[in-house]
Amino acid sequence: MASSKKVNNYRRKIMKSLTRKLGSNHEPMPGDLKDLKEVKRVLIVRTNHRLGNLILITPLVQEVIRTFPNAKIDLIVQGFLGPIIFENYEAVVHITRLPKKPFKNLKDYIKGATSVRKYKYDFAINAVIGSSSGRLYTQMARAKYKVFGEEGQDFTQQFEDGRHIAKEQVYAFRAYMTRLGFISDNLPVPNLSLKLSNKELQSGLKRLREIVDDSKKVISIFTFATGDKRYQPEWWIPFYKRLQLEYPDYHIVEVLPYENVSQINFTAPSYYSKDIREIAAFISHTDVWIGADCGIMHLASASGAPVVGLFSRTNRHVYEPFNGKSFSLFTGDLTYDEIIKAVDGVIK
Repeated sequence: MASSKKVNNYRRKIMKSLTRKLGSNHEPMPGDLKDLKEVKRVLIVRTNHRLGNLILITPLVQEVIRTFPNAKIDLIVQGFLGPIIFENYEAVVHITRLPKKPFKNLKDYIKGATSVRKYKYDFAINAVIGSSSGRLYTQMARAKYKVFGEEGQDFTQQFEDGRHIAKEQVYAFRAYMTRLGFISDNLPVPNLSLKLSNKELQSGLKRLREIVDDSKKVISIFTFATGDKRYQPEWWIPFYKRLQLEYPDYHIVEVLPYENVSQINFTAPSYYSKDIREIAAFISHTDVWIGADCGIMHLASASGAPVVGLFSRTNRHVYEPFNGKSFSLFTGDLTYDEIIKAVDGVIK
């Protein structure tokens, strides 16, 4: 594991060195683009396979759709989740799926990578500032306008939420459009969204009612996460008991992870599914979701449910959930009393 991490870090350094100057000579000129309705095809690049990272580009996709109402969108992503996440985005017409492990599937990776040259685009957009592979594919694309996402771009002086990875992507795109001569209307950044259909939502409610009745409102918890972001049973078990004590008028349901494990030993009524859209529809009918920083946290946020994101790391302003009442907590110096008080602000 350690050697693999070392190789990945070395690879990233090489890629950054090779791509850091890409886009340095690409400067849009005001007046080049006369009418936003003339933009017909846009490429967005996010070379990552993780659930959370792909959901985090949904605000950018929505911003592009709003900006270019006549445009069709192609995506370049890794893994198999892209078509599932963007299933109900009518403007997204083609998704190139690169293999999760390029060096083990080099032939498929090269085939997918060369597809970036297949179509001619009006815009190509690197969805993450500082992404070396994203910059490379943006450079390769046959597009007139290219949003590279220059490393070092800083939006924290202009926007209180300028550090957030999903929001800075939108701010970078807006900054580019401003350089083209289009004044930003400074609307709020779109929320994370899976665009769940009415049919999906009704199915989610049905699954919820199979577990708990409608006599009480519902708190959903998710006790899993990867690596050091995961809170151990020693933390979750007393916190779950505290939730039971504080909220006797609420059902508490545990949403289980793909691994089908529980940090509270399956003592709460639980829900399990491998279908991420079904999971989101289920969570959408709960009154608050509580869990650690992970892909399911972003999925919960994309469902529209209020989310309380628990962070053991200090990077919460980069990855925290957002949609109305959602917020994050750095729990390193918080007591259960303080966490409960914060939850009160959502459900009371």
